[in-house]
Amino acid sequence: MRKSTKTNDGITAIYVRRSVSDKDKGNNSLSISAQKEECIRFVGECNYRIYCDDGKSGKDVMHRPAFMQMMSDAREGLISRIIVKKYDRFSRNMREYLNITDELDRYGVTVYSLSEPFNTETKEGRMMRNNLLNFAEFERETIAARVADAFQTKARETGFYQGGKVQFGYTPERRTINGKTGSVLVPSENAEAVRVAYELYQNPDMSLLKIIDYFRENNINVTRATPRTKTGISNMDRSHLSRILENPLYVRADKEVYAYFSSKGYEMLDDIEAYDGIHGLFVHAGGEQGYFVKVAYHEGLVPADTWLRVQDKKSHNQKFNNNGVALNSWLVGMMKCGNCGYAMHINHSTNKQGRTYRYFYDYGRKTMTGCSHDYATELKPDQVEDIVYMEMCKRIEQLVIAKHESTKPDPDSEAVRTEIIKVDEEIGKLMGRLADADDVLFSYIQDRVSKLHEQKSALERKLQTKTRKRKAIDTKPLEEPLKIWDSLTVQEKHNIAVMMIDVVYVSDENGVEVVFSI
Repeated sequence: MRKSTKTNDGITAIYVRRSVSDKDKGNNSLSISAQKEECIRFVGECNYRIYCDDGKSGKDVMHRPAFMQMMSDAREGLISRIIVKKYDRFSRNMREYLNITDELDRYGVTVYSLSEPFNTETKEGRMMRNNLLNFAEFERETIAARVADAFQTKARETGFYQGGKVQFGYTPERRTINGKTGSVLVPSENAEAVRVAYELYQNPDMSLLKIIDYFRENNINVTRATPRTKTGISNMDRSHLSRILENPLYVRADKEVYAYFSSKGYEMLDDIEAYDGIHGLFVHAGGEQGYFVKVAYHEGLVPADTWLRVQDKKSHNQKFNNNGVALNSWLVGMMKCGNCGYAMHINHSTNKQGRTYRYFYDYGRKTMTGCSHDYATELKPDQVEDIVYMEMCKRIEQLVIAKHESTKPDPDSEAVRTEIIKVDEEIGKLMGRLADADDVLFSYIQDRVSKLHEQKSALERKLQTKTRKRKAIDTKPLEEPLKIWDSLTVQEKHNIAVMMIDVVYVSDENGVEVVFSI
């Protein structure tokens, strides 16, 4: 075999791996010692370092410590090329292999196999690799398009809350409407703060800061909304308040609100008759079609005329549009401090050596009361993203299992349904006797019907809980993207995450807690 004489600033990495199955098969040609010997003979006298994963599977790289260390050294510029006995030592997953070699290309690191002619040191090898990458890119874009279409279809067809960031003043509650089950927003303990904010801000001399001062002076509850209550942000600042004051979620949408959005060129999914002055709105980005407006199942908090006056005032005060997209993490908008419940962001910075790193920023430290705990310092953004991704995979696996179990008869649910029917029948009989009832009987019937309605509501909540646990969710649009996670862009990962996750709580004390919306 020809010996290599190539020399670069970086060292030559020799990667060897043997799985348990290779040992069981007794394949001596793939033994660790045989791989090392052949690779060392090939590299000759040049400076090299051996990275060895013995007894590790080739199905992925995350569970191979030596491989991960080799990739870290490549990022640091310590490696010029990687030598392997066979490409299946490097990775058995073609998609993963393409992703890794594409990353190594950016670091100026080539991969060379002693057994196959396809390598990235030659122009032919790079051409073959690039062709495969094109096919992988096409597949990734196709899957991403299917995910986006599924989200858009769901948002267009129903008035359910689609998950993602928990809205201040509301908390989600699972309900069945028109035969479909989903999340409906119900007022939380902070709903009154939303109403007061709109009522104050419509006045010409009222500013955002004055409203915050008013809340503080009058002890209006916009704080101490703990993470477990899921009522939204735990402290109020001007940026959050500004977003609340322009959100159509809160308006009790009537015909004037319909005309407002229609005049802006938005696609109106519902007829004007649906704008009954009671229900709030969801406004979604519709891709090339712009924005579309859907009447929601939840009730708004703010009268339409008040909401419109606030929008008019904000449009005159607006100085510039902020169209920036945060790409520091695919978890943007979903993370909260596990201690104060306030939003956590991931920022990035560059040190003196030119290396870029990411870190957490807790917005709760900059509010009126401030977070009483230190920033999350032990957990790093990369760790949090890896943990959340693994939890997403586990969640999908649970839903797939639940889908199979949901086909079995559920005697408990049927028993609850029977109880609801009996309660309805008793209510019907009592209501039929009202016309002929005297004052005493009328009072008794009224009291009994009230208690029966409470009993029915409790039974319906019980049934909804059972149904939710057995609900067969269509996981196919999510399963495929999770399999090729590393090949997706940050924005594509974000789009998938918001379909699954309500919020991610992060703290050194409690670690990472993922609250799913599905």
